[in-house]
Amino acid sequence: MKIEDLLSPDLMIMDLKATTQEEAIKEMADLEVKQGVVNNEEEFIKSIWAREKESTTGIGEGIAMPHARNKYINRAAVLFAKSPKGIDYKALDGQPVHLFFMITAPAGADNTHLQALAKLSSLLINPDVVNALKAATTPEEVIDIFKKAEAEKDAQDKADAEKRKAEAAKEASKPASEQKPLIVGVTACINGIAHTYMAQEALIKAGKKLGVDVRIETNGSEGVKDKLTPEEIKRAKGVIIASDKKVDMPRFNGKELIMKPVVDGINHPKELIEDILENKAPIYHADSSASSSADSSKEKQGVWASIYKNLMSGISHMLPFVIGGGILMAISFIVENYMAGGAKNPAFIFLNSAGNLAFAFMVPVLAAYIAESIGDLPALMPGFVGGYMAAIVNGTNGLQVNAQAHAVSPAGFLGGIAAGFIAGYMMIGLKKLFAKLPKSVEGMKPMLLYPILGLLFIALIMFYIINPIFSSVNFAITHFLNSMGTGNLVILTMILAGMMAIDMGGPFNKAAYVFASGAFANDPHSATAAVMMAAVMVGGMVPPFATAIGTTFFKNRYTKEERRAGVSNWILGFSFITEGAIPFAAADPGRVIPSCVIGSAVGGLLVGLWHIQVPAPHGGLWVSPLSNHILLYFVATIVGSIVAGLIMSFWKKPVSEDPDE
Repeated sequence: MKIEDLLSPDLMIMDLKATTQEEAIKEMADLEVKQGVVNNEEEFIKSIWAREKESTTGIGEGIAMPHARNKYINRAAVLFAKSPKGIDYKALDGQPVHLFFMITAPAGADNTHLQALAKLSSLLINPDVVNALKAATTPEEVIDIFKKAEAEKDAQDKADAEKRKAEAAKEASKPASEQKPLIVGVTACINGIAHTYMAQEALIKAGKKLGVDVRIETNGSEGVKDKLTPEEIKRAKGVIIASDKKVDMPRFNGKELIMKPVVDGINHPKELIEDILENKAPIYHADSSASSSADSSKEKQGVWASIYKNLMSGISHMLPFVIGGGILMAISFIVENYMAGGAKNPAFIFLNSAGNLAFAFMVPVLAAYIAESIGDLPALMPGFVGGYMAAIVNGTNGLQVNAQAHAVSPAGFLGGIAAGFIAGYMMIGLKKLFAKLPKSVEGMKPMLLYPILGLLFIALIMFYIINPIFSSVNFAITHFLNSMGTGNLVILTMILAGMMAIDMGGPFNKAAYVFASGAFANDPHSATAAVMMAAVMVGGMVPPFATAIGTTFFKNRYTKEERRAGVSNWILGFSFITEGAIPFAAADPGRVIPSCVIGSAVGGLLVGLWHIQVPAPHGGLWVSPLSNHILLYFVATIVGSIVAGLIMSFWKKPVSEDPDE
């Protein structure tokens, strides 16, 4: 994708009327909404201000780049605005801002959009481009300026790449003492769609002027790009971290290292490089800090926010094991039920074994990555072992892992969560305990002290405390669920299904899904667990189906953009992708969310009432052949979706647009 594809004359303000920062953001946001780029102006403006409070996007030289990437944005775009008089935008250099680039990217923006946004950001380092933009008088001129600059940059980048390749080979052939200095670094900003790449470009250009090789790794919206190799880090004279978020730091242990906000990489690249060359940077020790200085300058998260973040880290790594293993096991049940040989069929044995193997890693991976999120890499191994101890019972694989001699249930999912948090905070404690050891024994900590003591302590805690407690709790919960009567089951399925629609992928949705999938993972053959899985899937399919129904049959209640989004929600709903309804909920939460919660709860009620079972952790209606009541599974989904769609559509007011345009 070219930069010109993100620019449009309809998204340009050649004479900004605003005279203050607040007015400028509002004026640009108004146009974003008018052109259908943004679906909720109030929330969008809040997200723009949240970014400004982290650090101003007025980068100096008369340029500001307010930007956001979230669910309130429909498509990737760049709004260009020009203020001939200039506006006090709290820019880093204290000067008025004349050129504004409001960069927007939806939460699901693909790599082609993000690459184009990154390239646009890097072009603004070029003073010739900036001066040409300041002189432009029409939108067409602005587009032509970027079109020409992009072509020149592509050609220059290609030539530079060939030159670097040749120079690298030439340098490698020289003795180390004669090689040109190399400085490596990482640039990263919170949203990762602008400052990250501008800082990279600025540092590389400054390096060329100073006769220094500079290699920069970016940590933007696309993830890590141009990743530094161990060889480059080893050869480097020093490291520059220009970042507003956490980056992978331990690999730079023992190197001269400067840590600054990303805007310093944009505005002071020459000074940063010179500080490395003049040996003004301190030596970095990996154990003293595992993240960039930007982290330490931020306020600490609240307790619950921190717990949720760490828990979600574990769950996000665990879900592929649940989904992959669960779907293969589900397919094996189809083979068992519908193909000759039943449980002795080779296909059943293979698929069921593969699924069970993935399930075996579920709790250990959950615990390991909760621990790693809290205590960084040294906590990974104790978390993994603690999770493994929570996942098995006495005698499994010949191991005695529970202080209760006759335990019949593992500590399970809950025990794994406990293991992860204990291992993570235990490692933080060990780091503080050994913080004052002499520098000469620094290398012993990650290679000897942390692994041995971490394993010893987590094994003791799990064996004597966690496993005895949580195996009893897990057994009690499993027994309660399996003995649950129809009345209680209906209430439970209603609640789980309704929670799936409250925030459509947020904490309530995740809590309901994790509860059901955890019960299913503990006992994939449990009829009650299969009913709960059916309930959360129906609850998660209702919101996208409801919006698809509304936009199809009640067109006068929805905007043109909503009707377009509604078409894709037929497929998203069928596939159990609740997030398809988020744009609708963001635009009108007061009507959409309650309607969907009611519809999902109705679907969940029918699942519990009819004892509909789906022994699979994902798949939506695609896994309907696994259900014990295929037709009723469809009926529960359809009824819940119709209820939600009708309530939502009758509740909404007609829009002023022509529905047939």
